[in-house]
Order: sequence, then C-alpha cells, then structure tokens
Amino acid sequence: MEKIEIPIEGMHCVNCAGRVEKALNAVEGVKANVNFANEKAYVEYDPEKTGSKALVDVVLKTGFDVPKETVNLSISGMHCANCALTIEKALNALEGVEANVNFASEKAHVRFPRGSVTVPRLIEAVENAGYEASPAETGRKREEAYKKDLGLFLFSATLTFPLLLHMAGFHIPRLIQLILATPVQFWVGRRFYVGAWHSLKGGSANMDVLVALGTSVAYFYSVIVTLFSLDLHLYFEAGASVITLVLMGKMLEGRVKGKTSGAIEELVKLQPKAAHVERDGEWIDIEASQLRVGDLFLVKAGEIVPVDGIVIEGNSMVDESMLTGESIPVEKKPRDRIYAATVNQNGAIRCEASSVGEETQLAAIIRLVEEAQGSKAPIQRLADKISAIFVPSVASVALLTLASWWISGHPVPGLINAVAVLVIACPCALGLATPTAIMVGIGQGAKSGILVRNAQALEHAEKIEILVLDKTGTLTEGRPSVTKIEAFSLSENELISIAMALESGSEHPLAKAIVEKGKAMNALPLSAERFSAIPGGGVTATIGNIRYWLGSPPLLAEKGIGMEGLQGGDTLVGLAREDELIGVFHIADRLRPTSGDAVKRLKSMGIEIVMMTGDNQATAEIIAEQAGIEQFLSNVLPGNKAAEVSRLKAQGKIVAMAGDGINDAPALAASDVSFAIGSGSGIAIESADITLMRSDLNSVADAIELSRATLKKIRQNLFFAFVYNVLGIPLAALGFLSPVFAGAAMAMSSVSVVSNSLLLKKWKKA
Repeated sequence: MEKIEIPIEGMHCVNCAGRVEKALNAVEGVKANVNFANEKAYVEYDPEKTGSKALVDVVLKTGFDVPKETVNLSISGMHCANCALTIEKALNALEGVEANVNFASEKAHVRFPRGSVTVPRLIEAVENAGYEASPAETGRKREEAYKKDLGLFLFSATLTFPLLLHMAGFHIPRLIQLILATPVQFWVGRRFYVGAWHSLKGGSANMDVLVALGTSVAYFYSVIVTLFSLDLHLYFEAGASVITLVLMGKMLEGRVKGKTSGAIEELVKLQPKAAHVERDGEWIDIEASQLRVGDLFLVKAGEIVPVDGIVIEGNSMVDESMLTGESIPVEKKPRDRIYAATVNQNGAIRCEASSVGEETQLAAIIRLVEEAQGSKAPIQRLADKISAIFVPSVASVALLTLASWWISGHPVPGLINAVAVLVIACPCALGLATPTAIMVGIGQGAKSGILVRNAQALEHAEKIEILVLDKTGTLTEGRPSVTKIEAFSLSENELISIAMALESGSEHPLAKAIVEKGKAMNALPLSAERFSAIPGGGVTATIGNIRYWLGSPPLLAEKGIGMEGLQGGDTLVGLAREDELIGVFHIADRLRPTSGDAVKRLKSMGIEIVMMTGDNQATAEIIAEQAGIEQFLSNVLPGNKAAEVSRLKAQGKIVAMAGDGINDAPALAASDVSFAIGSGSGIAIESADITLMRSDLNSVADAIELSRATLKKIRQNLFFAFVYNVLGIPLAALGFLSPVFAGAAMAMSSVSVVSNSLLLKKWKKA
C-alpha cells in the first residue's frame, strides 16, 4: 500500500468533504480520509489496482479542484538538447507530471496535481536519468488565494453598501438596486451556485445549496417586484448582504484555518538551505538538498545543522529544542548523532551525513504531524452523522416555516423567514469543531517534543486509567553507573585502576560503567595482559604476574571466593586477586531526577501507576520505593510484558504503556495507548501512538494534559456549533432574525469555532 496527500479546493462544508471521501473510498483498494479543516485527502491505496492520477481524477469528477503545483528544478550535467529531452521524458513518465526542460537556462519547469508526486521523487527521476537536480522555491498559494478573495470581498461590499443604506432609510431607486445586486448575486456568488450544482449532482447537499437557494429566493422575489412595479418591499439587500458576509466569513475562516497548521509551516521553515561540504579536500558551499549520505560537512558556531549525521571531529553544545522541546543544549562529541535543523552553539564540528532529504529526523516529524493532523478522532463521528442529514433537514424546516406563515396570512414575511432559516443554518462550524482543535493540539505537541501518531491516540490518552511504566530507560536513566565502591585491602583509586585495566576493552554496559567511574575519579588503568573473557560471568587477566578476576558473584563463587552478605538491590561486580576478594563495585541504573515528581503528577491526575521490569524483586522494590510507586511487577521477561498489559486491560480499564519503543514493542502494541519515551528513532515513530522526544517521564503527563486540553476544546466547539443551530434556526423561523443578521451570524460561526481552537496555542508543557 502507498500513501499520498491530495489537496482539495472548493470544499465549503463538512458535507463536501464527506462526498469526496465517499467517492474515493468507492475505488477498489483505496482507504481515504478527507479533512475539511486543512482541505486535504489522506489516501492509502494499492498501486496494483489504481494510481495517484486516477485518484486525482475522482476528486475532479466529484466537482472539486486539485490545485496544480509548479516546481522549477535546476538541472546540471546537460550537454545538449538531447539531454534535455531525456530528462523531460523521464519526468513525464511519472504519473500526472507535465514537464518542460530548457537546455539553455538549465531549468526544468514541472507541473503536477499537488499531492500526486513529491519533489524528492522528481529529483530521483532526474538522477536515475543520469543528471543532477535541486528544487527552487514556490510561491505561497494560500496568500495568493487570500488576496484574491479579499479583492472579491471589497468589490462585493462596495456594491452591497448602498443596498444597506436603503434598508436603513435612504432611498435608492429600485432599478439601481437591481443593477447593484445582480453582479453580487451571479458573479461574486457564482461559487455557491457551482458548488451547489456539484453537490446535488453528487447526490448530497452542502452549505452552498443553502446559500444559493436562500439568496436566489430573495433576489428573484425582488426582481419580480421590481419588473412588475408591485407595491411590496424589496429584499435585494438580503441576498447581496448574505453573499458578502458569507464570503467575508469564508475569507476570515481560511485566514484563521491557516494558523491551525502553523506548526507544520514552522517545522518546514527550520529546514536549512545551505551546507559547507568537503569536496576533493576543499570546503565549498552547496544547497543542503544536494547533500548525500556519506558526505562530510562542517557546521560552524551559530549555524544550523543541514542534515542528520554523526560527529567525526570537534566538540560543541547543540540546541535540540526543535526536536525535544527542551531548551537546555546537548553536548556533542565524536560518534554522537546530530540532527537536521538543530543549532550548533559553540565550536565547529565536522560530521558525516547519515540521513538526507526525506529520511532526516525532521522530515519524519513533519510527515507524522501532517498525517496526524489529517486523521479523524472518534468523537468526530457524531458530527459527521449529523452533517450528513443536516442540509435536507434545514430545507424541510425552511419549507415548514414558509407554509406556516403562508397559512397564517403572511406569505412575504414567511418567505423572508424561510430565507433566514436557510442562511443561518450552516454545517461548517460542526465540521470544523473537531479537526481544527486536533490540528492545533497536535501542532503544539510537536513543538514540545510530543509526536502524536493520530487523532485517535490523542483522544484515547485523555481516558487513561492505568499507566504501565517500564523501569529501564523510562523511570531510570537507562545506563548503569557505579554507585558505591567497597575496597577491602587497597584504596578505591588502586581498586578502580585494576578494574579499568581488566574492562578497558569491553563493550559490556557494566564494564563501561566501571571505566566511566574511573575516568571521573581521574584514575589511570594499569597495564594488563593474558586477557580471558568468561561469557556471562566476567573477565580475568594478569597484572605484574598476578592473576585478577572481575565478575559476577556466581563466577567468583566458582573460584571459591564468596560474596555472602553483600547482596542487595544493586548489581554486584567483585574484584579478586588470586583467591582473595579485594573489592566490590555496586552498579545500578539510577532513577531519573524527575521521575519521582512525574509519578506524583500522574497520580494527581487520577492515573494508577504500575511499574514493570525484568529485574529481580530487590532491585524493583528499591526503584519503586524511590519513585513513589506502590504497584510493581518484577522478573517479567520481555515476551511476557504484553501478557501482563493484556491482563490489566481485562479489568475493563483503559491501559497505557510507556517504554523505549523498541524492546517493549509487543507490550506497547498490546496497550490502548503507547508512549515511546526519549526515542527519536524511526522505529518508535512508526510503532508508538505517542513518541516523546525527551527522556523524561513528565513528557507522559504533558501528553495526557495536552489530550485533555484538546478534547475540552473539541467539546466546547461541538457545544457552540450545536447551540448555535438549535437557537438560531427557531429564531429565524419565528421572524426574530432578518436574512442579513442570519448571514452575519453564519459567517462568524465558523470563525468563532476555529478561533476557539486556536486558543490551544496557549497550551505549554509543564
């Protein structure tokens, strides 16, 4: 299965989105989700059964537009016109692509339905043909659309204003009113007629149907009164005002909706443009997009890292707040990983590119956030069901209003009240209530190092009752360290120098802990020889013709060296000289400094905490006590962790699991909501419901609070949308709202819902 995003223009309400979604899902091998808020279709399809161009055609046949995207590529390596033809042929072979390659300017002008192909795919096609390409920047489509709508609105408002003056008591001749209202009705309002036609042709009804029907009734009624010189009131101002106000509302809605996806734009802006790369022993500046895996690049102090890589030379402090949300810089030294868009704060570092283009950590985050923002939360199902029957129901209420007033002897007021009913009822607010809040919430999470996989995960996080915590790397720091040294016949420095000599060549975590402790004590390893490793036990070597043993209690016990009375919660490593125990190293995976406070915070949120570990009872008990956790499970093998999570779920509660996203994958998959802590790995991002970039349990509490804040906004939005229609439609039917006020209320309803969602931008992690 392949995934694409198809941007869609022309949707005016959630019913439009539902119609496109239905049409796409009718195609064999397709699973589609259309998001009205960000005007995109997220499609998963089987390439053996259909193609991206066919999916774009489905959208077009449904009556909506898929905007064409134009990309200019700079081409290098062309030597003649035939080279240009070769590249042109390679690009045009891609589905939906129209390319023109100019040999003289060394440019490729490529046009394609936005979402059907990516720029990296275009570059790959050029490279496969034997040439090199790099992208050029494209214009801001949203800003252009806003300027176009603004011009149309100002024109419409200019023609409508005199009609409102007439309504206020200033006399405007009837013929002048007709001349003013006609272009507003049919030129400015053309979009509503076109949208209504496509909607009805597709077997459904949307907001355009209501606006087109309501304003047409007011306009043609006034035309008849004008042409036949009837002694009746005109309502040209009603139709023109409604169109102008609705246009204003959609313009403001689009402006505000653009801010809901601000997180994506901010992430995209982080992508660096240039890089210092080594070529043939010289440093040159190239576009970051031209970097390839294995290239050596230099990042100077104050510069942005162009791609993901590994530090080869140099030491520095790097600001990774764009990834983790944590403002404290991270030390980088040789062999450490470094990520695109992070900021080098101190000295220059020389790195080797490990991931470029769409494979960088930043690109993975952008993809995840885009997909998550486009997903549907379960709470949206109710709104979708109501929206599906909303417009026909409103039309029925309008007819009932007209009939009631007509029977009571007031046909003209009945007609106007029916128009008001049609105009004030709008499913837009209902359709925007959930997705806009989801988009802002997920965007805010991304800024704070909380990557939410989909809207369903965000909604479920609010309902967590039990949180299962893996010990190693979640509650603890995830790396062993020496907590205590017991020296029996030598000094601690002498003891650690001997141990360093035995462990200096080992990659075992316990060996590293001893070596790091020695370095911290400024101890120097002695010279050892005749090494011999004992699998699962330890190591032996000679120093000055004296045999030393360093290892576990069972290993030393085999040599007749006892360590009785020293057992505890720590892992013990004994050091023996011949047959004499001369020292013991206590090694433990220490509790993170923030874990205790995080556990208290989670408990205060009403969440039951359970710690699960493969360590022994004594170790588990010590860590649990330090963290303030009453319930814990010890000696749980990795394969059994999932069964334990399922056992807790059998109690009928919502169970979440927090682990490292790799070793705990089965248990994470078994939980209702899974958190991968402190792991920016692709595995974690692909497998966990929520990936937390910070190695801090407080991130779990932050994610749950974000979920609760987002769901609170969704419920507020749905309440506003329902109450607006529940109150507005009866008031319009009873004659308390004119079509002009109804149009204004309708225009502002969607804006108010989106604006309420934007208040989520004030949410900050603790």
